[in-house]
Amino acid sequence: MSTEFHGVFPYLVSPVNATGRVKDEVLGRLCEHLIAAGVHGLTPLGSTGEFAYLDRAQKRRVVEVTLEAAAGRVPVVAGVAATTTAEAVRQAAEFERLGCAGILAILEAYFPVPEDGVVAYFEATANAVACPVVLYTNPQFQRSDLSLGAIERLAQTENIRYLKDASTDTGRLLFSRSSTWSATGSASSAPRRTSRPASCCSAAGAGWRGPLIPRQSVRLYELCRAGHWDEAMALQRELWRINQLFAKYALAACIQGGLALQGFAVGDPLPPQPALDAAGREEVRSALATQGVLPRSG
Repeated sequence: MSTEFHGVFPYLVSPVNATGRVKDEVLGRLCEHLIAAGVHGLTPLGSTGEFAYLDRAQKRRVVEVTLEAAAGRVPVVAGVAATTTAEAVRQAAEFERLGCAGILAILEAYFPVPEDGVVAYFEATANAVACPVVLYTNPQFQRSDLSLGAIERLAQTENIRYLKDASTDTGRLLFSRSSTWSATGSASSAPRRTSRPASCCSAAGAGWRGPLIPRQSVRLYELCRAGHWDEAMALQRELWRINQLFAKYALAACIQGGLALQGFAVGDPLPPQPALDAAGREEVRSALATQGVLPRSG
């Protein structure tokens, strides 16, 4: 399987039942649905996958189920997140042994970490594996961020080849054009950035993730790759209402509520996160109905 990543890699939810067991069948069916919709890869344990709320065994099981469902048809790029370098190294090595084609590297932090520490964390994580590594920065939720200087230093590590940027710093995406790896935007985790997916592709980006509307996300990506910018922007304007809901409601609640409306019994976000309330469910239902992704009643 090629290790050149491009296209739509949906961030998967991590469905867990009341006893803490991963809902294997639900996650497997969701993966099958996304692959059938034409996505180019799968990404368990991203922000949508509530990585910060899962224990070690749950994380491993989510990755195992995703790999089993993918069955080599699309690459699986698993999220690796930790507060210590040693734990990040352990996770990365384990997920590569399980069969992941790539690693999405995330730095969790309680105390602030200086730039040298940030760089050392990602370098050690990348050096623990042979597969490609995607750097993920989301300063809205993290205590540390990737400066342009840190990105430039990390670009010297051979298998660090992509940047998943969920900040509001569009300059980083432009900078990445001249780096040794590609930038990726996200329709789901950067809802306040107007025109993000199409702008990302126009800046030589590799792709983005969209778990609720995979067919539309794939279509948007294909239009961008083909250079059909007017059509891409028209489609993106049509889809932007869904992104606005991510800004209005909690991300996990919005996505899990939307998947539930599509027939996937993924459950609610893990406590103490809030579930989507009745008003939120109705707004999400209305937005998804316009895209024809809800099951027909009766």
